[in-house]
Amino acid sequence: MNSIALYSGSFDPLTVGHVDIVQRALHIFDRLVIVLAINASKTPTFSTEERLEMLRETFADEPRVEITVLKSGLLVDEARRRGIRTVVRGLRAVSDFDYEFQLASMNRRLTDEVDFMFLMTSEEHFYISSSSVKAVASAGGSIVSLVPPPVARRLAARFGESILSVTKTKRD
Repeated sequence: MNSIALYSGSFDPLTVGHVDIVQRALHIFDRLVIVLAINASKTPTFSTEERLEMLRETFADEPRVEITVLKSGLLVDEARRRGIRTVVRGLRAVSDFDYEFQLASMNRRLTDEVDFMFLMTSEEHFYISSSSVKAVASAGGSIVSLVPPPVARRLAARFGESILSVTKTKRD
């Protein structure tokens, strides 16, 4: 029996932290459906099509990953429609847990057919968020170690090639 999970997010943009969660989920599940969730209350930096392309390019060599879009409706309904019983969510810090716990609790109230599994991102990615990547890029800082190459190229096209420079970090 193949085990399959769903991993959702806005991925605006996709970060190495997201990639880390995908890789770790694939150690647990045979397949992973990445769901690009569209949040109408947010104004994304990248269009849905751009984010889909970045996801597809990043995971092009991973046949166990499927990528789709959830334009409307509830994530748990998408999971049930596909017969998926587990949604994977990534956590960076305690503050993430509070939000994710509330989200999982609400979804659990909606259905008991879908469970949420929290995976801690690897230590070297705790500080990375899509918001911080956009802030660094818009200020001209290097984002090379923060995002996968397909994302770095698109960010550079938007914010300038200087963000692709490699700078020394405190750990170097």
